[in-house]
Amino acid sequence: MLRLPAVVVNFKLYPQASGTKAVMLARMLDSVARETGASVAIAVNPLDFHQISEAVDIPVYLQHVDAVDFGAHTGRINVELAAEHGVSGILVNHSERRLTISDIEHIVSHARDVGVDTIVCTNNPAVSAAVAAIEPTMIAMEPPELIGGDISVSKARPEAITETINRVKRIADIPVLVGAGVKNGEDVRKAIQLGASGVLVASGITKAHDPVNALKDLVAGMM
Repeated sequence: MLRLPAVVVNFKLYPQASGTKAVMLARMLDSVARETGASVAIAVNPLDFHQISEAVDIPVYLQHVDAVDFGAHTGRINVELAAEHGVSGILVNHSERRLTISDIEHIVSHARDVGVDTIVCTNNPAVSAAVAAIEPTMIAMEPPELIGGDISVSKARPEAITETINRVKRIADIPVLVGAGVKNGEDVRKAIQLGASGVLVASGITKAHDPVNALKDLVAGMM
């Protein structure tokens, strides 16, 4: 499992974090992880995975896989194929790629069978508790109204963090990451103080004028 606490950076499909720029960004983040000793992972587009994974030492996740077995599924990527290609983990059920609970269960159980980590995204404490019963490697709770905004979940909705962690822990000992609006080390520090095991971020790094210093600021909040 990813060493915790951790910063997980979702590259999404931003132009600053796709194609050749994705490789450049990944190398920058890898250098910060080496320099600081912080635990950093990235979630990338499947088309960028191989080039990135060959260029860095930090864990590289896929942003999504499909809940299918091998067979007649044109354009799909399943857990087993992802594992064969060496992914460290899979981001599941992001707010921009929602899945049914049965699909989440399929992906998590198959990933567990082949030794691949899963981070299942949720949008509130109740959904987090439901997902905890499936026992993914980690849960990442992100209130959708705060995603991409300027106010972090740790400042705007601290009670959502503590309630999520409490409800998850009643069901299983699963680390909870938090995200949405996380932009600086103070946001991370507050999340950790509230009991989170790290953060899931995107635009705060991928769209930053200086991603290296932006990530250094974030990881400082975990130290």
